[in-house]
Amino acid sequence: MVSRTIPVDTFDLVLFGATGDLATRKILPSLYRRFVAGQMPEDARIIGAARSELSDDGFRDEVRGAIDEFVSKDKHDASMIDAFCGQCSYIPIDAKGEGGWKELKASVRDDVVKAFYFSVGPSLFGPLAEKLRGHGIACDNSRLVVEKPFGTDQDTARKLNDDLAASFAETQIYRIDHFLGKETVQNLMAVRFANVLFEPLWNERYIDHVQITVAETVGVGGRGSYYDKSGAMRDMVQNHLMQLLCLTAMEPPNRYDADMLRDEKLKVIRALDPVDPRDVVRGQYKAGADPSYAEDAENPASKTESFVAMKVNISNWRWKHVPFYLRTGKRMSRRLSEIVIQFKETSHSIFDRDDASKANALTIRLQPDEGMDLSVTIKEPGPGGMRLVNVPLDMTFADALGPDGEEIPDAYERLIMDVMRGNQTLFMRGDEVEAAWAWTDPIIDGWEARGDKPASYSQGSSGPEEALALMHRDGRRWRDLED
Repeated sequence: MVSRTIPVDTFDLVLFGATGDLATRKILPSLYRRFVAGQMPEDARIIGAARSELSDDGFRDEVRGAIDEFVSKDKHDASMIDAFCGQCSYIPIDAKGEGGWKELKASVRDDVVKAFYFSVGPSLFGPLAEKLRGHGIACDNSRLVVEKPFGTDQDTARKLNDDLAASFAETQIYRIDHFLGKETVQNLMAVRFANVLFEPLWNERYIDHVQITVAETVGVGGRGSYYDKSGAMRDMVQNHLMQLLCLTAMEPPNRYDADMLRDEKLKVIRALDPVDPRDVVRGQYKAGADPSYAEDAENPASKTESFVAMKVNISNWRWKHVPFYLRTGKRMSRRLSEIVIQFKETSHSIFDRDDASKANALTIRLQPDEGMDLSVTIKEPGPGGMRLVNVPLDMTFADALGPDGEEIPDAYERLIMDVMRGNQTLFMRGDEVEAAWAWTDPIIDGWEARGDKPASYSQGSSGPEEALALMHRDGRRWRDLED
């Protein structure tokens, strides 16, 4: 397969929080992989900025360590690593004081794309943005990347948006959600809008329900104290699962344009019905092979959920009477992120159907093994009569590309390069974030007002029994995590 990697324009990327965990695990390795792929120009520069007193060489040593630990060994080339590190430098910065800002202004070029990546806590978004503008480092063409969490409710999200808007225009702000950078998420749009096969069926007449699952085998671990103030609803549902729901349910935009696409996602959020408390299940993993959630969070009385399952309805012509079931949790039996479009059964069957014959389902896998499959019913081979079985038409992207194809880029690789191209399509807009919180806040407020306590579930399971009952009462069942 011929490579379609197109280099981006020369850029200066200032990475705030350059010595932090996210920069080490994701951002710097992603930039290195794009450098190896030939997409990062040789005269591009990465300027690390953080509180630590490091020299350029000290920072380059940290960059080498990040590459060594988080980049596959087949990408380890001494000359490439040396060249990449040669494009990296470091400036100690005082986010709220004056230290380092004059040096940063002198280091950033005015004749290239200027991007500023805030890999820091949200409390520093406003002060950093103000300093960049106040010192004349940022200009009207600069780009600003911010990481979640985008607030903890609608009020704090609005405050963050206002703080950023004081120094940057909305067209300059890139709110990053790594789920949107996954190959399969973008292929969801391609499958829907570029194929006559699916779009006519993508509505309440043919679809019975939709399942969106993001399951993790890990617990909250070292994030316990942070996570206990957040929970699965704020950490996963309000952003990641909401984005997957919007891309699944939205109407086709007039064209593939960032604002047109985000307009359609916003319409979906505004069409979401309020959630009945009976349609939400919260869970908290109990002790097993590993400590319980309460032990991980160091809070024996914690009522924070590590699992959420919920039934969501959308009030519009396309999706009326089609429930969306969302599920996410920690310490589950398998790491899996997928969207399942469960089609209705045929209105009349000429065959004697049995349990082996099911309605068609389109499964879109985000992780692991990105790809999709469509289950279809066929006759079982052999002379045993007309016995029907369900089989998948499977397309795993790595297999489809073949041994000579390009490696599927990590989500951060794609998203960072989109920033350099000035493409906001896969990034959230401010009004979209606030609308998502406006829908989420009443659910959380209801839990707190009622003093709801999460149900316990075993580690390595599919979640609480109550989550199974949520679908059973509708005559449906969750897709088995091991399928």
